[in-house]
Amino acid sequence: MDRQEMASFLRSRRARIRPTDVGLPGGTRRRTPGLRREEVAQLAGMSVDYYIRLEQGRGPHPSRQILSALARALRLSDDERGHLYNLAGEPPEPPSGPSQDVPPGILHLLERLDDTPAYVLNARQDILAWNPLAAALMTDFAALAPRDRNVVRWLFTGTAIERYGSDEYVTRLARELVADLRASSGRYPGDPGIAELVAEVSARSALFARLWAEGEVGIRRGGRKRMVHPVVGELDMHCDVLYVPERDQRVVLYTAAPGTPSYEALKLLRVVGIQDLSVR
Repeated sequence: MDRQEMASFLRSRRARIRPTDVGLPGGTRRRTPGLRREEVAQLAGMSVDYYIRLEQGRGPHPSRQILSALARALRLSDDERGHLYNLAGEPPEPPSGPSQDVPPGILHLLERLDDTPAYVLNARQDILAWNPLAAALMTDFAALAPRDRNVVRWLFTGTAIERYGSDEYVTRLARELVADLRASSGRYPGDPGIAELVAEVSARSALFARLWAEGEVGIRRGGRKRMVHPVVGELDMHCDVLYVPERDQRVVLYTAAPGTPSYEALKLLRVVGIQDLSVR
């Protein structure tokens, strides 16, 4: 535990918060614009003396409960919370669940990729955002309920698995997807969404249940992708995955080599769009 560095960090975070930010009266007789020590202690639910000792670098080793209360009282970001835990010599708390918010810059990127199918996944395999060509290639995501915009459900419990190539290819794709989901379950052990997804799909798909029981762990990093589209036919594409580490999200892009039948099929698909293609 680095007491002096933690004391300095607590003082700097306290100084940046105005009383009105946390619902306290501002008053007119404050020597500094930030919170007083007793106000932080009140917000964190601890004694004033205990908090003063922490800020003076002479306090005891704080428990994880105390660290969590301080992070909440001082409105720390995820990065700041992790730093506070590291200073106290404690492993940072895992995030409560996969992020659902896509950064504006990534949304702008999807808009610019009008000739490349692209979508954004979180660690639960939820499809959070997509461009029109991805919808034309896969399904009209906007017509689905949010819970159904999930690659695991889409592959194992719908008709999507019929749109891929040979049994060997489907099995490899399914195995990679399940291994990736298990890795996510390790990063988010308290997320009820992943647990519910695994229970539901296990009950509906014998293939998923078997693969999940094997316990393989692995992160999907792209590769070859084959699909059979009901209008433009078979596509042989390359799948690239761009990571957004601060959100634990991935941008998935499908491309085909220029001059190939798949490249021409994607060009045709861009014209066809998401008319009634019977791909849901």
